[in-house]
Amino acid sequence: MVSSDTVRIKNAAIVGERVFLRPPARRDLQEFTALNRASARFHRGLVSPPTQPEQFNAFLKKCRRSDCACFIVCRVDDGVIVGSINLSQIFRGGFQNAYLGYYIGAAYAGQKHMTEAVELMLRYAFQHLKLHRLEANIQPGNVGSIALVKRAGFVREGYSRRYLKICGRWRDHERWAIVAEDWHARNKQLPQRTT
Repeated sequence: MVSSDTVRIKNAAIVGERVFLRPPARRDLQEFTALNRASARFHRGLVSPPTQPEQFNAFLKKCRRSDCACFIVCRVDDGVIVGSINLSQIFRGGFQNAYLGYYIGAAYAGQKHMTEAVELMLRYAFQHLKLHRLEANIQPGNVGSIALVKRAGFVREGYSRRYLKICGRWRDHERWAIVAEDWHARNKQLPQRTT
């Protein structure tokens, strides 16, 4: 008999060692919004993920747009949702750029789930979508997120005052980016995983 976790992993878009990424579905409403409600204090001032059914429905609608690639981050061992990751404002033509966004549930922070999720998303962006550049805009005080993108090979490109309105306030952000050439060069130097 096939377990529901095995079915979930089979439906995943991208599978890693510890986490897999899959598109969000209506069935995720309860688990996803409960995770976000439980993480409200952890997310305060940084991100406003869906905590109510109407917000979740708006999230699903956004995820279906052609200029977005949105995924739920789940643990491989049990299929539990631990966070979300997305590419938004995917530009084609001469730009081939997108903006990377992500958040982890408070109970799963510091366990390297998002580190692997970002690695999987970079592989998806540069190999599957054939993008040239990804940008992550991070508030200067978000030390954990800055460390995350540094580990992934992003480079700080600048500082934007009052860049994004988050939780009702205009907030400064550091601009971090990675280009395909740097990602490919970096991955040639890393030890290859065997599956």
